[in-house]
Order: sequence, then structure tokens, then C-alpha cells
Amino acid sequence: MQSTRRRLVLRGLFASAAGVALAPVLAALGSPEEARFAETYRGRRIVGVRDDAGQQGDDVSGAWHVTVDGRPLHLMRRVDGSWMTMIDHYQSYPTPLAAARAAVDELGPTARLAAADGSGSRMDDSGTPSGGQGAQGDHHHGVHA
Repeated sequence: MQSTRRRLVLRGLFASAAGVALAPVLAALGSPEEARFAETYRGRRIVGVRDDAGQQGDDVSGAWHVTVDGRPLHLMRRVDGSWMTMIDHYQSYPTPLAAARAAVDELGPTARLAAADGSGSRMDDSGTPSGGQGAQGDHHHGVHA
């Protein structure tokens, strides 16, 4: 009876240890649904596609190509695994989608991201500057990140 109980306990411990050891590997693999997203949020079309091309070694974080209304939103991965946008350098978000939604919130209903070629600044729909500071594309003065 003692040996049967001991075997069951050891089997349970081994299964738990194997699960803990494999969890990061399984999480890194992800599912195809996690490799892209597309939604309309507050009237804006957000599309994101993970680009793992060229990734080597242990870096499985992947870069993301995210657009808001067809214009690129630059994302950066922080050391802690969270994400930040070029719209708000000071806030971290758990996922690229959450970061994109926050950028839409920050842009408001009329401001747009800079064009894909990097020219221009954050503009409203009338073609006049929105007046916001720190907008993506406004890299004429100050610190360049």
C-alpha cells in the first residue's frame, strides 16, 4: 500500500514538473489565431500581423506589422514582454492589440498616423495639424527613439 501511494505521488510530481518545464515552449508556439488580428475599434480599422521571419535563437517574441486605417503604427517590445507604441512612449500594454487600441484612443476621432513613407505629422481629416505633441512622425526636435 505504501509503495502504491509513493508511486502515485512521484507520478504526480513528475507530471507537474514536466508541465512547468514545457509551459514556456508551448506558450511560445502560440496558435495561428494569435499571429494576426483585425478589428474595427472606435470607427478605426486595426490590422496586425506577427512577422516572425528572420527570427533566430531564443527570440520568439516576433515583430508585429500593425496598421490603423492602413497607416503603420510602430510598436516596440519592452524588456518585460509588454508593448509600447510611438504614440505613447510611457505606457506599456500586454498585447499588440491592446497597444493599438490605446493608440486609437490617443489619436481621437479625427487625427491620423503619419503616412507610410514617414512624411508629415499627425494630421486631422481636414489636412491641418492636430496640435498634439509627441505624435508619430514628429521627429524634428528633441530625443529620437
